[in-house]
Amino acid sequence: MDTAALILVIIGALNWGLIGLFGFDLVATIFGGQDALLSRIVYSLVGLAGLYSVSFLARDRSHNTNRQ
Repeated sequence: MDTAALILVIIGALNWGLIGLFGFDLVATIFGGQDALLSRIVYSLVGLAGLYSVSFLARDRSHNTNRQ
């Protein structure tokens, strides 16, 4: 699950980088526009992966605390 979340977060980050630098939304281009069902699914999965990835911070923090 961690790997899948990380991959989706990376996809989202790359897509936002393309939007910021070039005004180009790769997800929308591939899946038929921003309002297309598949695009909305990808956007939703990336968002959920981002929320899930917040748990990485808590895990890392507790892991570092246990070492000391």
